[in-house]
Amino acid sequence: MLYEIVHQFPDDMIFEEKGPFISLYQPTHKHFPENKQDPIVFKNLIRKIEQSLQKKAEKRLVISIMKPFYELEEDKDFWNTTSTGIAVLASQNKCIVYKLHSMVKEFAVVADSFHIKPLIKAFQGMECYHLLTLSRDNFTLYEGNRYGFTEVKLEPDVPSTLKDVLGDQLTEPYLGSGSFGGGGSPIYYEQGGKEEEIGKDTEKYFRYIDRFIFEKYSKPSKSSLILVSLKEYHAVFKQISHNSYLLDQGINASYSTLDVKDMASKAIEIIENINLKKTEKIVQSYAKAEAESLGSSDIAQVAKAAYESRVETVLIEADKIVPGRIHDNGAITFDDIDHPDIDDILDDLAVLVLKRKGNVMVLSKDKMPQAAVVAAIYRYR
Repeated sequence: MLYEIVHQFPDDMIFEEKGPFISLYQPTHKHFPENKQDPIVFKNLIRKIEQSLQKKAEKRLVISIMKPFYELEEDKDFWNTTSTGIAVLASQNKCIVYKLHSMVKEFAVVADSFHIKPLIKAFQGMECYHLLTLSRDNFTLYEGNRYGFTEVKLEPDVPSTLKDVLGDQLTEPYLGSGSFGGGGSPIYYEQGGKEEEIGKDTEKYFRYIDRFIFEKYSKPSKSSLILVSLKEYHAVFKQISHNSYLLDQGINASYSTLDVKDMASKAIEIIENINLKKTEKIVQSYAKAEAESLGSSDIAQVAKAAYESRVETVLIEADKIVPGRIHDNGAITFDDIDHPDIDDILDDLAVLVLKRKGNVMVLSKDKMPQAAVVAAIYRYR
């Protein structure tokens, strides 16, 4: 296979310095018969790419760069498994493909840098998370993002139930206790004297789950953890938890009463709320930084600061194109918007900031601070 399907962004290829660079974005369809048109649209887009390449490169190089596109065009399995959109980035050395779950506008260009703003926007809203469903005697872990989640299969030798974890230390007879009542207090039958010990069993079990999830999953992935359980278990688990990735907001329901779609929609609502607050916080941080001369919305100043590795975070308007390029010394040159293959200064800026280990956020026009096209927060003056 001459192309690679990737799932992470950014890929190192966006930092390549030897062009030409091809960027292709296309809306796609999940279902028949609409998806039958997708390869035809793709064929028209790659014809446009080839025509542009022929103006820039010799025939042998054009043929080499185009081969992955032709292979992708004929890959029926690929076109039968797309979602909402695709993105293809290609150079002389590599071709990568993203299957996107968010809408993109049809776009294909050959330029001296990659067009990556749509990819940044797609991935910045795709925060990964873990979903922990918890009862008094069992738990299940899921991993996902805003587009869905799957169950994490634990190793066969990993204890997961209360009985497996506590073993001989389990208070007997444990099954003498009933479920929690509506008021949040345990109900016990006959073995009322065991109430304190059984409560300790639950606490020990929750502490085990907390340590296990943090060490094996939260700590390595740095993903947010959403708890799904009855309200009374939320209180107990959060009180004993040392997992810094556990969110304050959870899903207050027994997972046995929720289907997969219910849990997914509730989790997405939580994640989107987090993303919204994160965006608002960064916009507020920019206002403070600008007031302290640690921020700017002047594109020339921001480009120079990015070249000097001074940009900590840059906010870029999603649908805006500023024709031109950023030179090796950080200076910018503006160009004609009517040029078919012109670079976008905003894309160049995004790549430069990412290369210097800064953060890039692509926002809609109404979310940008002070109606700016670009807004940067500096590490230092």
